[in-house]
Amino acid sequence: MRGLRVDVMGLGPKGELWVVECKSTRADYQSDAKWQGYLEWCDRFFWAVDTDFPTELLPPETGLIIADAYDAEIIRMPPEAKLAAARRKKMIQKFAMDAARRLQMLRDPRL
Repeated sequence: MRGLRVDVMGLGPKGELWVVECKSTRADYQSDAKWQGYLEWCDRFFWAVDTDFPTELLPPETGLIIADAYDAEIIRMPPEAKLAAARRKKMIQKFAMDAARRLQMLRDPRL
């Protein structure tokens, strides 16, 4: 994802790449013109918002997670849009390397 940084990326229960964009307000959502560029880099795309967010703004073909400071729940599962095998492999390797690097930094911040 050249030049793009998602809020959260994770692996789903079947190894799918999930992207979650967190939005706090209507203005935050309406000013985000880059989210559609993330769709070609994940198998499933979700919005994460709080209970006060106007969810009717969010496209119905995307996933929806309602979250607060203590918990989160998937309200709407988006349809799976399978990545090409080569892109999936590259993204999972990058995901694993970034996770390993972050874990190492926690263990030894001097590196």
